[in-house]
Amino acid sequence: MTNRAKFRAAHYLLAALIVLLDQATKAMVAARVPLNVGWIDVIPGFFAITHVQNRGAAFSMFADGSTPATVALLIGFSSIAMLVIGYFLWKVGNAVTLTSVSLTLVLGGAVGNLWDRIQHGRVTDFLHFYVGKYSWPDFNVADSAIVVGAMLLILEIVFTGSEHHEKEQREHA
Repeated sequence: MTNRAKFRAAHYLLAALIVLLDQATKAMVAARVPLNVGWIDVIPGFFAITHVQNRGAAFSMFADGSTPATVALLIGFSSIAMLVIGYFLWKVGNAVTLTSVSLTLVLGGAVGNLWDRIQHGRVTDFLHFYVGKYSWPDFNVADSAIVVGAMLLILEIVFTGSEHHEKEQREHA
């Protein structure tokens, strides 16, 4: 097996582990926490475990108007996004870089949520952060992987982009 193949395998294995962790935590919550009934305080006043079903997109966007067409659009969009991310990961997956790890996180999270949406038409969310009466929408492991991966990509673009721009300016001066 070539180094390139080993790196690609490692990326896809990490994505698969994210999917497995996501699905395992959702199954545990579904088995142990009643649906839409209160929460279990983990850190009182800050973090709790809940059990809600999200028929919309991230952070319950479009959840109120969930129709079969909306679900189909979300599945289609997620599928296209996964193919694009998978392609870019294939192209940059010949080393472990911030970009490749970021793409791997996003891919694993996208697959985890797509799996639920195809299988059930909804996604299980259970991580609930709050302070007093202020509350963040519930989310799951897949959502966390997507957000962390996206943030890492943004940070890399901001910092690498400015270094690249500065280098080009020095070369043209």
